Amino acid sequence: MPVNFDLNDLYAFRALVEYGNFRVAAESICLSPSALSRRIEKLEAALGAKLFDRTTRHVALTLYGQNFAERSAQLLDNVESMLADIDKVSEERTGLITVATVPSAAYYFMPDVIRRFQSRYPRVRIKLIDSSAGNVIDAVARSQADFGICFAGSLPSEIEFFPLVEDRYVAACRRDHPLAKKTHLTWQAFYQQDYIILDKTSGNRNLLDRMLGDIVPARPSVCETRHVTTMLGMVEAGIGIAAVPAMSMPTSEHSLLTSVPLVAPEVKRTVGLIRRRGRIQSYIAAELEKHITEQYRGT
Repeated sequence: MPVNFDLNDLYAFRALVEYGNFRVAAESICLSPSALSRRIEKLEAALGAKLFDRTTRHVALTLYGQNFAERSAQLLDNVESMLADIDKVSEERTGLITVATVPSAAYYFMPDVIRRFQSRYPRVRIKLIDSSAGNVIDAVARSQADFGICFAGSLPSEIEFFPLVEDRYVAACRRDHPLAKKTHLTWQAFYQQDYIILDKTSGNRNLLDRMLGDIVPARPSVCETRHVTTMLGMVEAGIGIAAVPAMSMPTSEHSLLTSVPLVAPEVKRTVGLIRRRGRIQSYIAAELEKHITEQYRGT
């Protein structure tokens, strides 16, 4: 069956899906809004179906458009992978990599990875979806992300998990806190302090509740947040201490923050890469996966 559209039309469609706004999407691919609109209309005419519901302020995918977005994303990834393998000059590589990651990996770990990656591939753009573990898994399952960084748990059958590191929990505190010089801290002693916790929507909170079910806190928390990164901000402000995964802490000497290992028991989570089963990665996405793997194994 012949089709009357080309790759440029698909790239225009992908840009509009990503930005949800004709003006911004058009700027991202160096087109005028009217030229972008013509490409979308051409694509819809070729497919014989409406891809977007449009209003004066908002653009949303139709059900057909959602299905086409997944299929066309896979097609473009395969095309980019093929083209990248033809020309392996790093500096000339272009494209977009989308990575879904839990916030504890996004805050200190990913910036260092991205900085090293972009020094080698300066023309490659990276989009981070930093969200809860459930949202990370969903983004990968729906092919909204090339791959994800998440901790092990109950995963759908279409998701593959590649373990990277055993990440232990530590007590984050300010350097001027009385506990900062300790070599370790028990969970019982932790709960006797002014402490900050995550709310029950957090995957980290669910893991800790399972592992520490026999420990009853001596006092309630002074503050509750949804994300580890917010907790670290509270710790920096001197509100209290917080139990966080070690990888969420700065790897180099930090002017305000330090950590103390938590024991009795020692609680760990397995962090790894997740990928949709059977997905063919583009060359640049595979290269970023390699950088992440090397970085983890170097920590």
